[in-house]
Amino acid sequence: KDVLAAAVASAGKYALGPVVTDRGTPVATVPPVTLDAAGWFSTYRPLLLIVGYIAVAAFAGTVTTGGIAWSAWMVNFMAGFFLVFSFFKFLDLAGFADAYSTYDLLAARWRPWGFIYPFLELALGLAYLFRVAPTATNIAAILLMGFSSLGVIAALRRRQQIRCACLGTVLKLPMSTITLVEDLGMVAMAAMAIVTHA
Repeated sequence: KDVLAAAVASAGKYALGPVVTDRGTPVATVPPVTLDAAGWFSTYRPLLLIVGYIAVAAFAGTVTTGGIAWSAWMVNFMAGFFLVFSFFKFLDLAGFADAYSTYDLLAARWRPWGFIYPFLELALGLAYLFRVAPTATNIAAILLMGFSSLGVIAALRRRQQIRCACLGTVLKLPMSTITLVEDLGMVAMAAMAIVTHA
C-alpha cells in the first residue's frame, strides 16, 4: 500500500485514499497540498469574492445620515450568506449530500440530512431577509451552524483531506480552518444579534 501511495504521489498532486460511494457516486476528496500565501489566495479566491460581494450588498439600506446601522448590516449579511450558500448547494443537491456526509456528524449517519440542510439554510436566509421572528431565527442559526461546526472540528482534528461542501460541489475547495471560521462566525453574529436585539 505504501509503495502504491508513493507511486501515485510521484505522479503529481495526487493522493491514494478510499473512495466512499453509496449510490455509485464517488465522494470527492482533495489531495494534501501545502499552500503558500499565493496558493492560498488562488484556492480560496472564489470564496473570498462571494463573501466580499455579500458584505458589500449588505450595506444596502443600512447607510443613514448618522452613519452605518451595523446591526442592520449584520442581519443583511446573514441573509445574503444563507441565501447564496444554499443556492450553490442546490446546483448539485445529491453531490452536496455526498460531500457533506464525509464530515458532518449527522449526514454521515443519516444521508437525508444532506438534502434537508440546504433548505434550512434557504429558510434562514429568507427569515433574515424579511426579519421574521428574529430571536427564533438567530437561535436556529446558532443551533444549525454550531452543530455543523462540530463535524468540521472533528475532520480538522483528524487532518482529513476532503472537500469542503460549504459551496456545494461547483467550487472545489479543500476543508480547512476557513470552513470553521464560516460556521463559528455565523454563530457569533447570531449570538450578537440576540444580545443587541438586531
